[in-house]
Amino acid sequence: MIVTENLCKKFNRVEAVKDLNLNVRSGTVFGFVGENGAGKTTTLSILATLMLPTSGRAYVAGAEVTTDAALVRKLIGYMPDQFGVYDDLTVKEYLAFYGTAYGVSHGDIEKRTKELLAMVNLSDKVDFYVNTLSKGMQQRLGLARSLMHDPPVLILDEPASGLDPRSRIEMREIIKGLRERQKTVLISSHILPELAEMCDEIGVVQRGTLVACAGVEVVNARVHGQRQLQVEVLSGGAKLADELAFRHHISDVISFDEEHVDILFSGSEEDQVELIHELAVTGYSLKSVHEVGASLEELFLRLTRESDEGQPVSKLA
Repeated sequence: MIVTENLCKKFNRVEAVKDLNLNVRSGTVFGFVGENGAGKTTTLSILATLMLPTSGRAYVAGAEVTTDAALVRKLIGYMPDQFGVYDDLTVKEYLAFYGTAYGVSHGDIEKRTKELLAMVNLSDKVDFYVNTLSKGMQQRLGLARSLMHDPPVLILDEPASGLDPRSRIEMREIIKGLRERQKTVLISSHILPELAEMCDEIGVVQRGTLVACAGVEVVNARVHGQRQLQVEVLSGGAKLADELAFRHHISDVISFDEEHVDILFSGSEEDQVELIHELAVTGYSLKSVHEVGASLEELFLRLTRESDEGQPVSKLA
């Protein structure tokens, strides 16, 4: 449903997007994750026909974003990370304004308004002025606005940005519901665990380049396949960290101080027992070795760090 082919965008000497190849299947929620400045918003702006690429091509439902821009705009609902609201409009008037702009009939506007406000849990705010709503409510209203013309594709740029925990949960549940409506959703965020809870597939972008892409179950399997262990010693943590970096089954030393060393361990439980025995007989005063659970954040940091250092990036699949 969404395809990019060697997509590039340069701003003078800065290459914000570099040879980006995406393939988002119909009816799926695709998470586009990367640090601030990684190229997410630039990519989404190109797909929303708000920015021309320097080179390469991008398609939405088969329509090319530069040559078929008018058709693409009918096919997508776009929610930017920052959008304006009109202080002198009520929620109902706000949606009616955008429905009219999209060419929705008056009768359908009333019907869609009722349905969408129920979907985003704002039915009781229909006559409230937009500027009196909380940030979370305004975000949900923005999502309703992007759905007024019932597009098959949604492009959401950081929809949970700045929201409190409860509002984030509400937004997440709404986006999960869009999958059930057979919508194709491309959603960006700089928070990997947030996307993992609502997406079917995840792509990690770093400096405008896609460094990893896989289904959520593959991402989780990758994380769980490399357990995070914390080795606690009486002293000598820095020396132990240097030694562990070259041990078999240890793919990374995450952090350390004089009493703790956190590692990513890919071996079995038997391998873990053997490691503990070797450290004990080597002379380290072990207090404990326990699993703390490798996180999605660590996976993201490891992938982007490998990209920054010019190393071959770990594959997820």
